Amino acid sequence: MHQLLQLADELGLRVIERRGSKRGGFHEGSKTIRLNPGQSARTMRSVLAHEIAHAIFGDVPTPYGPQRARQERRADEWAAKYLITPSAYADAEQRRGVHATALAFELGVTVELVEAYQRLMQRLGDATYVDARMGAGQFEHRIEIA
Repeated sequence: MHQLLQLADELGLRVIERRGSKRGGFHEGSKTIRLNPGQSARTMRSVLAHEIAHAIFGDVPTPYGPQRARQERRADEWAAKYLITPSAYADAEQRRGVHATALAFELGVTVELVEAYQRLMQRLGDATYVDARMGAGQFEHRIEIA
């Protein structure tokens, strides 16, 4: 959590705790991230990373459903890559299996971030790739499968 708060500070963001209808939110105009108090540590950590992603991407709320869905997916995927390392995910999967809820508790994040991380993984032949893109060598991380 300390590392996330430090990142928010470096980005010029103010983090506050205030009750709201959602777990958190980002207001572009005031550069403020709101976190709902009383959440578990893993939820608070995941929500803060998600809201920092909105700030990094300059997302502004939109009533247009498809655009909003893209913003939420991108923020979840950024937060997942920031909070979950490939080795931590592999260790957790070996201990707990592929059940998202069990992995979330093991990794200290929300189920949404585990599912986002799983969307980023592609298993091809004898390797698993994280955040694979078109072209040779275009991936964030490669893990050999025994």
